Amino acid sequence: MKTFILMTKLSTEVTKNLKDRASIGRSWLDEVKKKCPEVKFLHHYALLGKYDFLDIYEAPDEKIAAKVSMISLANGALSAESWVAIPYKKFLELTKEI
Repeated sequence: MKTFILMTKLSTEVTKNLKDRASIGRSWLDEVKKKCPEVKFLHHYALLGKYDFLDIYEAPDEKIAAKVSMISLANGALSAESWVAIPYKKFLELTKEI
């Protein structure tokens, strides 16, 4: 499994209803679990800044990661970016090859 970081910015329509955030978030997570059962979420964070949420998850490949981003976009995200995360030790191994 590969590790991915999902950076999400919600639309203003979604952020107007912060009291509904828990149910909206649960609905999104349920849909991801249904359509991408192989995804394992490790951490969820709410942010104050350019992005609204940061999720760290594992998925088998980039296609599934793209699907997670697309589900986010289909559910009110203004932007959703999935970035691959390389464990630091593996990164250091790669630097030795340069």
